[in-house]
Amino acid sequence: MIYGYLRVSSDEQDVNNQKLGVEKFAEQHGWKIESYITDEGVSGTKDPSKRSLGKLLRKIKKGDIVVCSEISRLGRNLLMIMSILQNIMKRNAMLYTVKDNYILGDNIQSTVLAFAFGLAAQIERDMISMRTKEALARKKAEGVKLGHPRGTRMRLNPRCESRYDFIVAELAKGTQKTILAKKCKVSKTTFYRYLIYKNLHDPIGSNQQNWIENGVYH
Repeated sequence: MIYGYLRVSSDEQDVNNQKLGVEKFAEQHGWKIESYITDEGVSGTKDPSKRSLGKLLRKIKKGDIVVCSEISRLGRNLLMIMSILQNIMKRNAMLYTVKDNYILGDNIQSTVLAFAFGLAAQIERDMISMRTKEALARKKAEGVKLGHPRGTRMRLNPRCESRYDFIVAELAKGTQKTILAKKCKVSKTTFYRYLIYKNLHDPIGSNQQNWIENGVYH
């Protein structure tokens, strides 16, 4: 059995791009994806057992093949990736990744490769978190009042919350907030309120004026 695994945002383009890549990869190997397992709008930090991925890991058997876009789609930390790989190896199945071009199965080379990649992914995640905390500490030291302004209506939007890791990573890259709002399928005002609530906003300079114009400050 050949499975395609997709972990995607709620962005339709993301869904199509991943699926297209997996289909093309399978075609190049003379395979046909017989079943797709999809986790939509689910964070990679969520335990696999609480995702559709968990069902896939329980059903695969000897000789099965799993194809996914990249190994980071499986999980966002070292232990999780290693656990998933161990499950696949124990069942004598194989994992292929399109972008990374990895072939992971029951061999020591695969184990070492997965370990190295998982470690790199975890280090990157920790660095993003550290940069965010350092930026907040710097603002606090400069006398900037952190937290939401008095009178601001706060809302912990579930669409934004489910994509918290993605939002933090994209903000660190400098992605425009209006683009992120569209990817989360919420209004700009709702998205800005969420950033303020999670202390991910920059209350200095032009951004503040933009938020005022968008009705975030009352």
